[in-house]
Amino acid sequence: MENVIVRPAGPGELAAVAGLRWQWILENDGAAPAAVDRDAFVRHFVTWAEENASSHRCMVLVDGDVSGGLGIIGMAWLAVVHRVPTPHALHRASGDLQCVYVVPEARDAGLGGRLIAETLARARDLGLERVTVHSSPRAIPAYARQGFENPPRLLQAHVTRAVPYH
Repeated sequence: MENVIVRPAGPGELAAVAGLRWQWILENDGAAPAAVDRDAFVRHFVTWAEENASSHRCMVLVDGDVSGGLGIIGMAWLAVVHRVPTPHALHRASGDLQCVYVVPEARDAGLGGRLIAETLARARDLGLERVTVHSSPRAIPAYARQGFENPPRLLQAHVTRAVPYH
């Protein structure tokens, strides 16, 4: 995998990114979701990504060695949240690293680390104060190698909603 690069996803690549998200669900749940078929999901995902492009930036791992041209083999999303101004900083934002995924056949080669590092570089370029991530147990070491730590003041509350968010 010598010809793998990390870069922002292009508009024409969002369907392939949606396919990665679908693949991730199959891998973790063992079956296709019952709520929606793959084609409907891809259409919804692409529309969602286009509508949320200002707050959710997608980075992709692209393998130039895939037969037939470039292949997207990984993704990471940086969700940017604007924060309340202070007298010290009128414009503030933080980020949340979401949906980091590398296809199984490309794992354990350092590509996930490259994807995380490039996404963090993007966050620095945007001037974000911090980036958080909700990790699977398997990925914690990869995030720790990129500087993520468990700060004592960052707390979360699990909130259950009765009606799906729209």
